[in-house]
Amino acid sequence: MGFRKKNKSPPVLSHEFVIQNHADMVSCLAMIILLGLMFEVTAKFAIMFITVQYNVTQVLDEKSDPVNLYQYGPKDVATVFFYLLIAVILHALIQEYILDKMNRRLHLSKTKHSKFNESGQLAAFYLFSFIWGCSILTAEDFATNPTFLWEGYPHTHMVFQVKFFYICQIAYWLHALPELYFQKVRKEDIPRQLYYICLYVVHITGAYVLNLHRLGLVLLVPHYLVELLFHASRLFYFSDENKQKGFTLWALLFVIARLLTLTLSVLTFGFGLPRTENQGFSLAEGNFNVLTIRMTCLAAICLTQAWMMWKFINFQLKKWREHSQNQASKKKAVSPKSKPQKREPTRGGAANGVLKSEDKTSPRARKAKAS
Repeated sequence: MGFRKKNKSPPVLSHEFVIQNHADMVSCLAMIILLGLMFEVTAKFAIMFITVQYNVTQVLDEKSDPVNLYQYGPKDVATVFFYLLIAVILHALIQEYILDKMNRRLHLSKTKHSKFNESGQLAAFYLFSFIWGCSILTAEDFATNPTFLWEGYPHTHMVFQVKFFYICQIAYWLHALPELYFQKVRKEDIPRQLYYICLYVVHITGAYVLNLHRLGLVLLVPHYLVELLFHASRLFYFSDENKQKGFTLWALLFVIARLLTLTLSVLTFGFGLPRTENQGFSLAEGNFNVLTIRMTCLAAICLTQAWMMWKFINFQLKKWREHSQNQASKKKAVSPKSKPQKREPTRGGAANGVLKSEDKTSPRARKAKAS
């Protein structure tokens, strides 16, 4: 054992030490919170981190059983923090046991390696969120009653699945911020990722706080489907560059999703909410149905969709230029080369550059004969 070479571990609490052991450190912090449930003194504080808060029991009918609904409040910050820790742990597990093993087989460059890890993590999250969101919408029967987006506003009460869905969504996108440091994301990729992370946090938190969770859920599900298709197509593209058919389907669904988002947003903020009975602004009642807030929300959604379309058009133009350049280079490689021309024998008996004479007499005899 003394002769075996050991890798030098980085100094404790150095940047490299934190990056290599961040999952273990976060796991210890989560375990400390869970252990708090074992003691009566700390249990009431630990429950605030682990379970969903602000439970409200309602009795709809005398014959029916009471229904447990939930509201939001300041204690949700603690719950979001705990599930942010869980998201960091799951991120590390997916990276170590799935993505790193696939990267070793594919032998990708540094640029493709970073994008492959990003798409792998996001594809797993989008798939899970899409299935979860579809199950919630199926229970709400949105397809048969689209007016539930604004009927009965403010929607201050949520079922457990809806509230827990939003808690997990906010926690995941907040965890993506420290992951930029933990995953050593390249400097040129940080602004791009910061843009969409902040947009997710602002829009999802806004829908949660403004009691627009119904509209937010309906808009997130098709958006996550489109993003899932894009990142899945990019994973297949990195494994084999000839597999690009998924991008065509993604481009079609991307435009449809943008139109659907704009249509439902205008329908809700422009026609639905202005016609509801509860008009006004009240923090106590959770009512934000005033013109200023409605127009601000609609403008934020429209600007975001316009920005996404701008990025989409630039991406398509870039891919089209790359495709046209590849086609031009292939045509040049396939075109036949100019064939070398054969030299014809010169007149006067010249062949292959050598003059042939039929007269076999010596030069002196030819001079004498000429004189």
